[in-house]
This record gives sequence, C-alpha cells and structure tokens, in this order.
Amino acid sequence: MLVLGIDPGIAITGYGFIRQGDQNEYQCVDFGVITTSSKLPEADRLSILYDELTALIKENHPDTSAVEKLFFQKNVKTAISVGQARGVAMLTLAQAHLPVMEYTPNEVKQTVCGYGSAGKAQVQQMVQTLLHLDALPKPDDAADALAVAICHINHQSFSNFVSQSQV
Repeated sequence: MLVLGIDPGIAITGYGFIRQGDQNEYQCVDFGVITTSSKLPEADRLSILYDELTALIKENHPDTSAVEKLFFQKNVKTAISVGQARGVAMLTLAQAHLPVMEYTPNEVKQTVCGYGSAGKAQVQQMVQTLLHLDALPKPDDAADALAVAICHINHQSFSNFVSQSQV
C-alpha cells in the first residue's frame, strides 16, 4: 500500500509518500514541499497547489491518502488560507478517486512520537528513525507530511487487525 500524506499550507504544502511493506515496515518513496510565492494572487497560488499535487499523484499512483486537519489558529487570515489550501488538497485527492483520511496534529504526534504535544524536532527525529533516513527530513512541512502518512498506516493497520479478529 502506498500512502500520500499531506501537511497543507498556502505558502508551503508538505507531501510524503510511504509504502507499507508485507511486514508492516515503512519505506519512504518520496517527500518534499510545494511552495507558492506570496507575491501571487491567492487564486493562482491555489491553482499551483492543485497542479503540483495532481502531477505528484499521477507520477506516484498512491493507493490512499491522509491530510492533516486544520487546528485552531489565533491568526484568522492564516487559518483561512490554510483552510483553502486544505480544501484544494482534498479536492485534488477526491478527483483522483483516492480514499482520504484526516488526522489532527495531536493524533499524528501521538502516533509517531507517543506524545501528542511533541515538538517539530521530535517529530523530525522520529520520522527519520522510523523511515531509516540518513538525515532529518526537511523542511518541517515535509517531515509533518511523512508523519501524517505514518499515522495513517498505523491507524489502518489497527483497523485491519480489529476487522480480522472479528471474523
């Protein structure tokens, strides 16, 4: 199973592709960020995000996807723009006929680090360890997207285990 994890944002959207092996091990396939210039109109920035995500999906052919949920923001303008980017990401995934799961930042941190209030550095270090990467995944947005994919794999594995045990 190939999972696409997304950490949405208008300026920077992180993405990460992780394959789950037969023994439930993780294999990092690709990760990075999609960036847009603040000098562009917001509609153009959202269009770039759509086009780039569409290209990544066509290139990698994921089986499923997971997106980080929007959490409370003190800055309303930031919350709105992140919400718009999140909406574009979810639309792109839906148009590609991918199942989409959503996880809060605390759920992702709890799953990956064992602590829902883990910091960015802790998440990066755990993602590096779990994926056997030579270096910390950077920037933070890409590490967060990989963490979202790991979270989804763990939740999916647990759900599959529960379903099989009820048979």
